[in-house]
Amino acid sequence: MASISALHIGFVLFPDMTQLDFTGPAQVLTRMGNTTIDLVAKSLDPVPTDAGFTLQPTATFATARMPDILFAPGGFGVVPAMEDMETVAWVREAGAQAQWVTAVCTGALLLGAAGLLEGYRATTHWASHHNLALFGAEPVHERYVFDRNRVTGGGVTAGIDFGLALVAAIRGDAHAKFVQLSIEYDPHPPFDAGSPDKVEPEILDRYRKMAERMAGDRDARTRAVAEKLSLS
Repeated sequence: MASISALHIGFVLFPDMTQLDFTGPAQVLTRMGNTTIDLVAKSLDPVPTDAGFTLQPTATFATARMPDILFAPGGFGVVPAMEDMETVAWVREAGAQAQWVTAVCTGALLLGAAGLLEGYRATTHWASHHNLALFGAEPVHERYVFDRNRVTGGGVTAGIDFGLALVAAIRGDAHAKFVQLSIEYDPHPPFDAGSPDKVEPEILDRYRKMAERMAGDRDARTRAVAEKLSLS
């Protein structure tokens, strides 16, 4: 391959994030070649994820260099992250300078809380899709969405598709196919149950009850963040 431009990727971390939102895209994006990364958090303390293990930050909001690609994951911890002034301030600053402003799952709402999605088409996890409009975004029901330099992915596993599409946009289709082959991304799930319109009603109801139990105030808190942003 001919000489390719260097890229620095900043992955923002926060407690109770969904680890696959981060690790899926990270596995793909770091195979672009000539990349460096920072895992950026409020401190260098290990960050707990929803999978029961921690991630180790490499930089803090005070020390991280500004990224060429900003990436935000999602998860149930995204609402506290949206309410945290330091987290939102760093995302806003990084997003204002990045070549690409990106997110997977409800990480899109964190971009929205930083004022980075107003007037942009975007997607997110199906259960939070209705909240995108609160931040002035145009919700789109797609696996991933490009709008100028904003790129958002749907829920969790969509991060791999998102990552390959972004690699293609930056390094070309051939390199993206090379990455896909290298990670043997050839999915054949045992069930066709990956979206609410495909799964049995009782399973969908089970998910909704779980979400209500874990984060029943999620919508109200998201609206409060959006209202605060509109007044700032």
